[in-house]
Amino acid sequence: MTGFNEYLEMDDFCAWIDRYLNFEKTPKKNIFWLETMKFLCGKLGNPEQKSRCFHVAGSKGKGSVSAMISSVLDEMGFFTGVYSSPHIEHFLERVQSADGPFENRVYEQAAENVMSCVEKWKDLLPEGRPLTWFELVTVFAMECYAIAKCDWAVYEVGLGGRLDATNVVLPECCCISAIEKEHTEYLGDTVEKIAFEKGGIIKKGVPVVIGRQQFEGARRVLENCARERGAPVVDAESLCNISEVVYNSRQYNSTVLDNSSKVEYKSAQSDGFGISFTLSSPLFSRPLHPNLKLLGEFQAHNAAVAALAVKTVFPDASEDLIEKGLSKASIPGRFEILQDISRYSGLEALVLDGAHTISSVTFTMQTFEKLFSGKKAVLLFGCAADKDVQHMAPLFKERFDGVFVTKPGEVKACSLNGMDFAFSDAGIPHQTISETSYAIETALSCAMEKGAVLLVTGSFYLVSEVKKYLRKT
Repeated sequence: MTGFNEYLEMDDFCAWIDRYLNFEKTPKKNIFWLETMKFLCGKLGNPEQKSRCFHVAGSKGKGSVSAMISSVLDEMGFFTGVYSSPHIEHFLERVQSADGPFENRVYEQAAENVMSCVEKWKDLLPEGRPLTWFELVTVFAMECYAIAKCDWAVYEVGLGGRLDATNVVLPECCCISAIEKEHTEYLGDTVEKIAFEKGGIIKKGVPVVIGRQQFEGARRVLENCARERGAPVVDAESLCNISEVVYNSRQYNSTVLDNSSKVEYKSAQSDGFGISFTLSSPLFSRPLHPNLKLLGEFQAHNAAVAALAVKTVFPDASEDLIEKGLSKASIPGRFEILQDISRYSGLEALVLDGAHTISSVTFTMQTFEKLFSGKKAVLLFGCAADKDVQHMAPLFKERFDGVFVTKPGEVKACSLNGMDFAFSDAGIPHQTISETSYAIETALSCAMEKGAVLLVTGSFYLVSEVKKYLRKT
């Protein structure tokens, strides 16, 4: 994300939190509970209570909903903090305002406060349970928003909801986007069990916006959770009518320059492709006509959740401002399209998408075809060991002129043999390359020679590796 190169590297703080268990890198059972977060927040003067907030959960779309809500709040004139994960290039992507990074002093003071608090109270933690990386990052974010005096904060749940570290906040509105089977070893082996965990963010008397659900069982569980807690339900699917989604391609007139490496490219999330549609609801004084930078038909449903959430809290909010806020929202690594990359002049486009489940890869391929139908294409794929590559691989069949399979970096465990077998089993000719940087260079060169679009997908970690590679080479 542009803007972070001028800001703190946060090396000392990152090295300090890396001493603690990071579930994103090393998944482990039975580490989720809320008592440690309540304890730390109390010792820090409850920073989570200093800003009004929205709380967003879901299997797919929660990051987009969070980005859209924060963008709308920003358009309405509120100073808004947004907490999201994962980060692609810079740790501080997780903790920033809707306009970008906070001032250095905010991060420095928050880091000092959190580190001092932990060092002082680490021997008195509830039941002596060890701290986790995500707990520390979450309380750091809360401290940042308090120090920066944010009017609002938007918290994206990390995993699940009920026992997620963010679930110490008391929001003005909760949002739950689409639910599917994910992290079954931690959240349960049915969509109903997973929905129960996601529904754990629903608070007594606090309205909850429920997005379109593919599985009726998930919807029933969420509605039961809301009913038990006396939480008004705002059902996006029944309250919103979405017209046909139209894909647009505008002429580029903006250039992004990564100052750390002088990589020059034109960014579709800045000024290129978009989707437009009409969003109608009895809650709106007129239909909304956003033109989203976030691509994919499913983003229209995420926009409905975000718009309804804002309208639930601000019934008199201007439709003009909601429309503008939705249209401004962007997230790195979610069908992010880069064009005219200076060192790869023959490349048609580079598409970066962190899709890593069957449904998300399905949506990625649908969007890819909408935008690049008939274009030559090359695939670079890499996923973590716990992903269902056996069922993802066939989704790429008979579409690509070159396929490269690699490790998504060194952060998470992966099975290169498993990926190789899955693509072979799907009957997809491919080349398996163990060294990630060499795989990236090979895929870029292949796409450049063919004048093709290069799709990078399977993991946010692989997307991060590609962006790092472009900076360094």
